[in-house]
Amino acid sequence: MTNFYYKVLLLTLIICITTVKINAQTTNDGKITAKVTDAQNNETIPFASAIVIDRKTKAVVKGIQADVNGNLAITGLPNGVFTFKVSYVGYQTMVRDSVSISAAQNAINLGTVKMKPAKGTALKEVAITAQKSTMQLGIDKKVFSVDQSLVSEGGSASDLLQNVPSIQTDVDGNVSLRGSTGVKVLIDGKPSLIAGGDIAQILQSIPASSIESVEVITNPSAKYDAEGQSGIINIVLKRNKKLGLNGNVGLTAGNRDNYNGNASISFQNNKVNLYGNYGYRYGNRPGGGFNNITYKKPNSITNLTFADQTMESAGLDKSHNAKAGIDYYLTAKDILSLSGGFNSRNQTESDLAMIYEYGPQRNPLEFSTRNTSNSGSGNSYDLNFDYSHKFKTQGEELTFNFGYSTGNNDRFQDYSTSVYDRGGIPVSEETELLRNINNGNNSNYNIQTDYTLPLGKLGKMEAGYRSQIRYSDNNSQATEFNSSTGMYDANYALSNLFDSKDQVHALYLNYQNQYKNFGYQIGFRGEDALLNTNSGGYDNDGNISYTPGKISYQRLYPSIYLTQKFKGEQQLQGSYSRRVNRPRAWDTNPFTDYSNRFNWRRGNPNLLPEDVHSFELSYSKFWPKVTLISTAYMRRTNDLIQRVRSSANDEGVIITTPQNLTRELSSGFEFISKVDVLKAWNFTTNVNVYHSDIAAVPAYNIRGNSGFSWNANVTNNFVLPYSITLQVKGEYESDEVMAQGKRNANWSADAGAKYDFPGKKASLSFNVRDVFNTRKWSMEFDDDNTKTEFQRRRYGPVGNLTFSYRFGKTTFQKKSKKSDQEMRSDEESF
Repeated sequence: MTNFYYKVLLLTLIICITTVKINAQTTNDGKITAKVTDAQNNETIPFASAIVIDRKTKAVVKGIQADVNGNLAITGLPNGVFTFKVSYVGYQTMVRDSVSISAAQNAINLGTVKMKPAKGTALKEVAITAQKSTMQLGIDKKVFSVDQSLVSEGGSASDLLQNVPSIQTDVDGNVSLRGSTGVKVLIDGKPSLIAGGDIAQILQSIPASSIESVEVITNPSAKYDAEGQSGIINIVLKRNKKLGLNGNVGLTAGNRDNYNGNASISFQNNKVNLYGNYGYRYGNRPGGGFNNITYKKPNSITNLTFADQTMESAGLDKSHNAKAGIDYYLTAKDILSLSGGFNSRNQTESDLAMIYEYGPQRNPLEFSTRNTSNSGSGNSYDLNFDYSHKFKTQGEELTFNFGYSTGNNDRFQDYSTSVYDRGGIPVSEETELLRNINNGNNSNYNIQTDYTLPLGKLGKMEAGYRSQIRYSDNNSQATEFNSSTGMYDANYALSNLFDSKDQVHALYLNYQNQYKNFGYQIGFRGEDALLNTNSGGYDNDGNISYTPGKISYQRLYPSIYLTQKFKGEQQLQGSYSRRVNRPRAWDTNPFTDYSNRFNWRRGNPNLLPEDVHSFELSYSKFWPKVTLISTAYMRRTNDLIQRVRSSANDEGVIITTPQNLTRELSSGFEFISKVDVLKAWNFTTNVNVYHSDIAAVPAYNIRGNSGFSWNANVTNNFVLPYSITLQVKGEYESDEVMAQGKRNANWSADAGAKYDFPGKKASLSFNVRDVFNTRKWSMEFDDDNTKTEFQRRRYGPVGNLTFSYRFGKTTFQKKSKKSDQEMRSDEESF
């Protein structure tokens, strides 16, 4: 064994000496510089990606990202002839061929690279194709291009988010970022009123095929809305900004009668850009689970010790989602935009709960069932007016937005409860029938203006104002069947009226500059927030009385970013921001929801907003075939909002209410990397390890909890012969601590394949989500009085077959030069 170690050391020494000699003999002092701008408005494009390719071997020599001002500087290049490429999400890849570096001329300045919007089919189809960059790193956000996700085709936005690094979703569509909830989800930069703003239903109603990219902002600057404990997720819908007339259609069919359809069309010339897209989704969601409660201190009267519930559910979602707009170029520097969106949805769900109640020795006390039938429908509309003006000074810009959205969400619920057995003896009792009708209406106004002022060598200034005002009105009326009259009588205990007005007015100021390789950005955002609520409850005679609520506060939210670039395409960034997580209006409604036999829910009118302080330290490194982004982060949340479970009452009922706890300290390390292993294989991986520490709150029977958790995923992409591409994705989430328990570990795998027909205009893809039928979500709650085990899951893998066809002719582009025969259809020379 000792001889083996000596041989290894000797071999290592020889390799090191050889490497030093080779490096000493190679002169790598070549340099390529350029500045990247938008061809239409001359605005710089920060963090565009550039690579240098050896023209003879086709190997990538070096890669780098532009700085905050769009400047590129690739150093340490050897002598030779190269191809230079610049890319960014939403733009064509710009190519300069035959860039020669020699001892006589080792510094090449390519001047200004003017990038054009991504275009459609090239005039001349070529055989060589490749995907655009799937990940872009900005000063305060990461952009993931998701329109190439094979495993999400035919699914919903919720399915697609599962494939984005840092993001997790559960069976009900709830979203978390780096393992933490309290994330703000936006659609095209604005809150959505689909289903009254319910994030889970919003994500279920938007087809994955309508989404172009997802922006993940874990530590937002002062320019962004301060809301969101763990950050912001912005879902960017497709706008189809392509030259000429272009379009595509897609049809999807899957098992369990799942169907999708989508179509888009666009036209653009030098004066106008017209675009529109439509998506239809028909999705079945069978599932089930259990909810088992052990009472540690059984009631002396009922002697209830165990309450076991098993659940079977079947859901159907049908939705139409459409968006259309026009960008009109009044002058070369003035753009007027008008866009509108429409969403119509219809949802049905039936749940069967079988409830078994036992005594201390698991002796039967009662067996009953509850059938729940839900049907819901709603429509939402949004209209946006945008204007932008470019001044003479490059980069100086003024933008304005006015947005209005409105929507209704109606739900009809029937509850049927039957008792079949008491004390082990079959009984025949009258079935209890309850009915609930809920009508909700929402409207939202957004007024925003932003101004950007370049200061030359002194940097850049950004300032803006934003007002958001939201009105919500909900009416819930319950009735109970009266067998003696055969009619439904009002049940005032389960009826409620609730309306709210939520408004936030904000001003922000950002300053950023760069000195050599050091950049910094400092910002302040001041917000005035006010939430007024009015909850109406009935007495036994049907008289209504209202309980008003008010949450009002003014806060200053600072942010700072410090960035240092080093040699070898590596960068270090530190950041801090103050955030807020505002209570949802419904969380402040003191009305009690009795829909679950043993678990009631109630709002808290005294709920305070969370105060969040977030710190991050990120390191990024770019090699020719590897991109690495690693981040250490820490977040302190004061007035933490958690759903607290009460002690069971005499009937075994536990009431869950959102409460402000003392504080939570979360810290962790995240690793994101994209690796080009071979020409035909690349993968993107994400690993997140974090620690949560929740302080004890004896008043709510919370003992305090802390522990480590981690999650990881990897997405593999393979390019095979005969125009076939494969994608395989796997993920794992470990146990995670909560205030009164833990969430259990789970894992899953997805896979997809696509075949491009000759001509690249049509493709056929097939995918399977949850290949091994392992995707489930379960939790355990444990306190001094009860222990609860809960699980929800969907049944079986979901497979989809999708056919897509692209059409169009780009009539406003220049013909490719013959010397550019190796250029892809999404590239253009400059």
